[in-house]
Amino acid sequence: MKRLVPLLAIVLGWAATAWAAPPATLTTLRAIHAVTNAEASQGLPVAFEATVVFYRGYEGTLFVQDGDAAIYVQYPTDAKLVSGDRIFVRGTMQPSYHPIVVSNSITLLRHGETITPVPASFDDMISGRLDCRLVTVHAVIRTAGLQLSFAAPIRAIVLRMLTDGGYVDADVNSSDADALKGLLDAEVEVTGVASGHFDGKMQQTGVLLHVSSLDDVKILKRAASDPWALPITPMDEILNGYNTQYLSQRIRVHGTITYYEARSGLVLESGPKSLWIMTRFQEPLRIGDEADVIGFPDIHDGFLSLTDGVVQELPAYAPITPRQSSWRELASSKHIFDLVSIEGQVVTEAREASQDEYVLISDGKMFSATYRHPDVPDWIPPPMKEIPLGSRVRVAGICMLENSNPYIGDVPFNILMRSLDDISVVARPSFLNIRNLMILVGLLLAVVFAVLARGWVIERRVRWQSATLACIEQRRSRILEDINGSRPLAEIVEEITELVSFKLRGAACWCQIADGARLGNCPPKLEGLRVVQSEIPAHAGPPLGTLFAAFDPLIKPSDNEPEALSMAVALTALAIETRRLYSDLRHRSEFDLLTDIHNRFSLGKYLDQQIAEARQSAGIFGLIYIDLDKFKQVNDIYGHQTGDLYLQEVALRMKRQLRGVDMLARLGGDEFAALLPRVRNRAKVEEIAQRLERCFDEPFAIEGHRLKGSASIGIALYPEDATTADSLLSAADTEMYVAKSTKMEAR
Repeated sequence: MKRLVPLLAIVLGWAATAWAAPPATLTTLRAIHAVTNAEASQGLPVAFEATVVFYRGYEGTLFVQDGDAAIYVQYPTDAKLVSGDRIFVRGTMQPSYHPIVVSNSITLLRHGETITPVPASFDDMISGRLDCRLVTVHAVIRTAGLQLSFAAPIRAIVLRMLTDGGYVDADVNSSDADALKGLLDAEVEVTGVASGHFDGKMQQTGVLLHVSSLDDVKILKRAASDPWALPITPMDEILNGYNTQYLSQRIRVHGTITYYEARSGLVLESGPKSLWIMTRFQEPLRIGDEADVIGFPDIHDGFLSLTDGVVQELPAYAPITPRQSSWRELASSKHIFDLVSIEGQVVTEAREASQDEYVLISDGKMFSATYRHPDVPDWIPPPMKEIPLGSRVRVAGICMLENSNPYIGDVPFNILMRSLDDISVVARPSFLNIRNLMILVGLLLAVVFAVLARGWVIERRVRWQSATLACIEQRRSRILEDINGSRPLAEIVEEITELVSFKLRGAACWCQIADGARLGNCPPKLEGLRVVQSEIPAHAGPPLGTLFAAFDPLIKPSDNEPEALSMAVALTALAIETRRLYSDLRHRSEFDLLTDIHNRFSLGKYLDQQIAEARQSAGIFGLIYIDLDKFKQVNDIYGHQTGDLYLQEVALRMKRQLRGVDMLARLGGDEFAALLPRVRNRAKVEEIAQRLERCFDEPFAIEGHRLKGSASIGIALYPEDATTADSLLSAADTEMYVAKSTKMEAR
C-alpha cells in the first residue's frame, strides 16, 4: 500500500503537466479556418503561410487567402504589403463574427501572383460563405462619394451598389475625386474581399467589399443618361418615381418579450440575442411572455430588425431579469436591444409630449432613460414620477444605441423603460450639495431684495387699486344707464363681461344666455384652463343664463373672483329682466292676451302705416271685418271657458287662410279684422274673404262638444271705399252688418 502512494503521485503529476501543456500551433490556413469561436477564445497560436488579397496599413486591416480558405488578420503596423504578396504570419486567434488572427509578426516571403477571384452573389456574401475571400461582384452603382476613415484622417471612395439580391457597399483604396464622374447608374464588375458591416454583437448588418484600387472597378456599361441632367421634380411629387421589387423571404423567430410599444415595435430576447421587431398592430402583449414572430429581415439605422412583424403569444410566461451593467459595458455596443439594468445619479428630468426623460450620470458619463407615452388618441399620461435631483437610482430597460459600429469605441446610448416602475431610488441626495447651497444663497438674496422692494411694491399696488376701483365704478355706472336706455341687450352683456375681465386682470369672460346666444370672449379651446361659473338667477322661474371666467391653471383662485362674478351676475340679471319686462309690456299693448293675435290698438297703428305707404306709392289695400254669428249662445250654453277656447280655435283657423304678409287682429269680443296690404283689386280681397267664411264649414271640436260656427264678413278697399283708418273700419263694418242682416232674413 505504501508503494502505491508514490506511484499515484507520479501519475497525477504527469496528468497535471499534460493538462497544463500549451495548445499545439496551427500551421495551415485551412486548419485555422476550421476553428470555431469557442475554440478561438482559448487564444490558439498560429504560424502559417498565405497570400495577401487586401491590405490597408493605417487601419491595420489585412485579409489573406490560401486556396479556398481565407481569414482576417489584425496587424496594426504599417507594413509595405500589396495584393499577391506571400507572407508568413505568427499570432493568436480571437473570436469575432468568424475567428480572426491577431498577429505579432509578419514576414514577407516573396512577391507573387494575385489570387483569382470567384464570382459571388448577394446570398453568398450575406450568408458569410465567402467571408474574407477575394470575389467578383456584378452590380449597378447607386451612390458614389468620398468618406473619411474612422481610423485616420484619410479619404477613400465609398460605393453603394445594387446587385440581384440586395445592396452591397464597396470601400476602395483611392481618394481620386475625379474618378467619381460617370460612376452613377453605371453597370460595373467589382473585385474585392468579401466582408460585412457588423454591430456591437458582431452580427452582420450588411455586405462590404474591400477593394484594393480603382483598377478593380471595371465599368461594363455607363448610364444611359447623365443623372445630373434630370429635370427638377417638386418635393411633394418625388414618389412618382418610386418603384421597388421586394423579394426578401419571411422568417420566424422565437424569444421572450422584453419590451412592447403598440403600433411601433417590440423586443424579443433569447439568450445573448435580442431583436427589434417593427409592427403596425396594436395587440395586448404582455412583457415576459414567450412569443413567436414572423416578419421580413431588414437593417434599420444600421441595426438588425424584423419589419411587418406579426406576433403569436405562447402560453409560457418566462420573464427575463435585467442584466446588471455598467456605463462602459453598455457604451461598447455589445448590448444592443438587451434588457439591462444600470445605476446612476439623476441630473435633470423633463416631461415632453411623447415621453418622460431622465438624464443620469454613471461613472462620470451621461446617458438618458426615457419612458415613451402610449400612442393612444386623447390619452392623458399619469403624473411624471418625480425624483429629487441628485438621487441615485436604478434604471431597467432596453439598451438603445445611436450607432451600431463596433470599431469606433464608446457609442452614446439611452435606456428605453417599459414603465415608470423601471426607475427606482436607491439613495436620496445629500442636503449639503452645490445645488442646495446655491438655492440658499439665492433665497438670502431674494429676502434682501424683497425687503428693499416691499415699500415700492406696496405704494404701486395702492395706486393701481385706487385707479382700478375708480375705473370699475365708472364703467358700472355707464352700464346702469345703458340698461335704462335703448342700447341693445347683447352690447350691454358684452360690456359686462369686459368689466369682469378687467377686474380679473384679463381673464377670459363670457355669458351664455339661457336658450340664447353666447356673448363675450370665450376661448376656442377650454382644455387645460381653470373655468369658474355662476348662474344668473331670475326673480321667478329658471335661471336666465350662466356667467363664465377662464384662467390659466397656474393662477390660483382668489377672493376677487366670486366678488367680480357676483357683481356681473347682478348687472346681467337686471339687464335681461328689464329688457324682458319691456318686451312683455310691449307685447301686451299690441297683442290680444286670449288669442295671441294683434289687438285693436295694434291694428290702428298698422292701418295708419299702411295708409301712409299707399299714399306714397299710389297703391291699394284691403280690410276685412269679421263678426262671429251666435257667439253669445256659445257662452250661454257651454260656458265662458268653452267660449274662450272657441275664440282661440277660430283665430287659428282664420290665420291659416291668410297670406304671410296679411295681419289678423281681434277688435274685441267676437269681432275680428284682417288687413291685406298687397292686393291688386277688389276681387283678390273678396277671394280671401270667401276663404275666411268657408273656414267655418267644419264643426269645431272643443272639450267633447261639436260646435257649428259661422261668421259675417264685410270688406273695404283703400282708397275706393275710404281714406282713413276709422272710415275704412266703418265701411267694412257697415258691409258686414248688411251681410249679417241678409243672412238673418234668409233664415
